[in-house]
Amino acid sequence: MVGKSHQSEATNSTTFRPCTVAVVLYSYAPVAFRELAISQAIPVMNHGRTDVVIIGAGAAGLTAAIFAARACTTDNHIVLLDGAATIGMKILVSGGGRCNVTHHRVASTDFVGNRRIIKNILAEFPVPATVAWFASLGVELKREETGKLFPVADKARTVLSALVNGCQAHGVEILCRHRVSRIDRVPDAKDGHVFAVHHADGSVFARKIVLATGGRSLPKSGSDGSGYILAERLGHRISPTSPALVPLVLDEGMFHQYLMGLSQVVRLTTVVERKRVDQRTGSLLWTHFGASGPVVMDASRFWTMARHRGHGAEVFANFLPDSSAEGVDRWFVEQVVQSPHRSIAKALSQRVPIRFAEEISRHVGCDPLRPLAQCPRQDRLRLVDALTRFRLPIMRDRGWNYAEVTAGGVPLEEVDYRTMESKLVSGLYLIGEMLDCDGRIGGFNFQWAWATGSLAGRAIARHAAGRRD
Repeated sequence: MVGKSHQSEATNSTTFRPCTVAVVLYSYAPVAFRELAISQAIPVMNHGRTDVVIIGAGAAGLTAAIFAARACTTDNHIVLLDGAATIGMKILVSGGGRCNVTHHRVASTDFVGNRRIIKNILAEFPVPATVAWFASLGVELKREETGKLFPVADKARTVLSALVNGCQAHGVEILCRHRVSRIDRVPDAKDGHVFAVHHADGSVFARKIVLATGGRSLPKSGSDGSGYILAERLGHRISPTSPALVPLVLDEGMFHQYLMGLSQVVRLTTVVERKRVDQRTGSLLWTHFGASGPVVMDASRFWTMARHRGHGAEVFANFLPDSSAEGVDRWFVEQVVQSPHRSIAKALSQRVPIRFAEEISRHVGCDPLRPLAQCPRQDRLRLVDALTRFRLPIMRDRGWNYAEVTAGGVPLEEVDYRTMESKLVSGLYLIGEMLDCDGRIGGFNFQWAWATGSLAGRAIARHAAGRRD
């Protein structure tokens, strides 16, 4: 909290050093940087003044910090204030600890949100720019068969270290345990208003602030939704949020527990209020709690968003994604003619994993060992229906602790897509996951972070250069 004397001081005699940037990061920092950050605490930030404050230490925040800092050729003073002991947890755990930096091909159709705005933002910092930027930071990327781009070192820490080193190369000081609790707009004779950013160790006044706090996914990383409160208090709306890229928990009576670790290609169709809202094909992974895998993670946001809004939602699986029910039934009849003594499970194993064939047969009341010739028509039709339109008995999603990203957030219509500056509050920038935009699995959400962070950083840099001129 800032006292009245400090508010008065800011109002009546606010003076700024040129091209000063304070970057306030309240997520988590790597252990290696913890003592460094704490040891570099400086008294000026208790009730100091600066040009820019960036709140949030994730991919977007670090990117914005680097791009903003690069413009500061004189009096370069950048501070990273962190609300916890470590930063970059989402980076470190992504891609199985390897960090899926981006995808070789990224389009607005890979995201959910206002696609016109998303397209314009992505165009300003496309994948080639991301690859070149990381190369300039000392991180070479490689493309895998899936189209995903990873660091050649196959270590997420390589990415995080490069970002932190990029900040430090421009004189950035990293401070931890400085969580932001409130932001106030304070009248200023010269600039109209400045921002009073209140954190755990005092307050700092700034002309510009960047909100890069993340959404609500993986709250132990510091992304606990508090940034939405800050944005809302500054006048922004918050679209309803729900977990996205999250595994789904199935009814305990399902057969998934017998298939743990089994992966198979399926087509998932999500229906909300009897209307199809999404359909996609990909790999499903059976787990002890239900279903995961890329296709489930991608489809999950449509189910979770509908349920969070109180709408009825169902997800249907076609385990033979290239076939219709009619086609599968014809194939079954052909199998009866060709191999009447073959068991149902053995016949199905030509098209699906044998373990799944056995469990799906039992689920619909068919003995998987029964010869095809002895399978009644009604049993065959039940099996065909289960294979091509199986309603997954979803009980719930696994929650924020397992979600990789947040659906919902600050509407894109409330920011200028050319600069990421708020249309409602001058001097306020919003970037990354806290915006109402979420991408599919595969590096797309990181690309969104690099793109929005670079846009905000470059806009701030241009403004700083203009003030020097």
